[in-house]
Amino acid sequence: MSNKKSAFGSFLSFFYGNFIVLLLGFVQTPIVTRLMSTDEYGRAGMFEAAVSCIYIFAILGLDQSFIRYYYKKNIDRDYLMRSCLKTTLMIVAGLIVIYLFTAEYVNYWLFKRNTSLDVTILVIGYTIISVFERFLFLDVRMQQNGKLYSNINISQKVLNILLIFGTAWFLGNDFRVALYAMTVSWGITTLFLGIRYFLIRTGKIKPVVNGEALTNGTEKVSIIELIKYGYPFIMVLLMEWLLSSCDSIALKTWSDYNELGIYRAAVKIIVLLVTFKNTFLAYWSPVAMERYETGKEEETKAFFRQAFRIVRFFCVLAAIGLIMFRQVIVLLLGAKYRGADKIIPFLTLMPIFAMMFEITVQGIKFQKKNMYLNIASAVTIVCNICGNAILVPRLAGVGAAITTGLSYIIYFAIGSFFSERVYRVRYDFIRTAVDGILLVILAFAASFMDSIVITTAMAIGFILAVCVIERDSLVLSFNYGLSVLQKFIRKK
Repeated sequence: MSNKKSAFGSFLSFFYGNFIVLLLGFVQTPIVTRLMSTDEYGRAGMFEAAVSCIYIFAILGLDQSFIRYYYKKNIDRDYLMRSCLKTTLMIVAGLIVIYLFTAEYVNYWLFKRNTSLDVTILVIGYTIISVFERFLFLDVRMQQNGKLYSNINISQKVLNILLIFGTAWFLGNDFRVALYAMTVSWGITTLFLGIRYFLIRTGKIKPVVNGEALTNGTEKVSIIELIKYGYPFIMVLLMEWLLSSCDSIALKTWSDYNELGIYRAAVKIIVLLVTFKNTFLAYWSPVAMERYETGKEEETKAFFRQAFRIVRFFCVLAAIGLIMFRQVIVLLLGAKYRGADKIIPFLTLMPIFAMMFEITVQGIKFQKKNMYLNIASAVTIVCNICGNAILVPRLAGVGAAITTGLSYIIYFAIGSFFSERVYRVRYDFIRTAVDGILLVILAFAASFMDSIVITTAMAIGFILAVCVIERDSLVLSFNYGLSVLQKFIRKK
């Protein structure tokens, strides 16, 4: 990261848009839960799970290759984009052909009802749009254009809300309301990104990174090399898909669409923390790669350690806060979704440990030791499947949440261990373990105890404990906030 811009300031340029999206999400989720019954909302969740799985095999890990080679010296970025897109679209075409021949059976398995042709078209359309959106949005992220990234996210969410109202007017209580809103809103914003990329290629827009014009080089990376680097990430992406979708499949199999709908509503509440995760990931991936490629080794490692401490501090506080106020938030969903308050606590562990993992895992990516990620993924997948098989039949949505939350802790621990072996940064894992234990204790209490007074008192006590444990991050954050306030006052 350039010294011209503070790391925290750059993060805020990515965050402000997602914060507004977060607020819009508080408007969207109650609208959807009141327009759709729990079983219809559960079917909409199965659509997201299905297209996400198709997307994983279509993308072939080439998005990670795009990130890895984007900052390589003298790289031809136009050729890099074309290579990634062309390969991915060829795979998508093959998967679409297979899906078309099996659509009737696949759709019935997903939704447990005979569906119309438009559902098949929506699955295909959303998958194709997702591919273009992924690489075009990555281009914005790699240029570290936080404002554009934020504005696109805001536009997509506003369009999504408007389309929900429009389609609900015609379709009523039907899971296709969410499908149309997702597909069309992302289609419009992706079209805008496509036009922007065309203008960049024709020279009418000149992207700037850290105040310097981004020039295109002449070195071309072969498709074989891109695939060789990217394909091991399929297991990682599959693991992420399983952790985000295996719970839905388990609930569909061992429970019903009503419980699945309540669970999906709880997942939507976790958007509070997922917003931080997605924002940080958008900011961190290009910054980490640029630091590694251009910075001095010890300074780079010190930067990673400090980033990890600050992220851990804010993540843990955010998780405790969400658990503490979960029942207030659930009131927005409507009476049909009250059971979500018992599901939320363990789901908060998912974005927390996924976000911290994005920092600690960088060593594996730098050293191109992606096989370690596959090992971590394989172990986590086995644990996740076994956990869901044991807990979901007994505890339904709460069991799925426990399995998901603990699976992310396992993934973080194994992946971080291997990353430290190949690129030693010396992260402070002792304090991480203490913070994790506090979160798990609070999650258990909030999931199985009915006393709001006791769980709230525990949450407040844990917040104080975390502030003591992470006092260096607290002081650093306070000083940064104070300096920003002083600059603002001077401008006045």
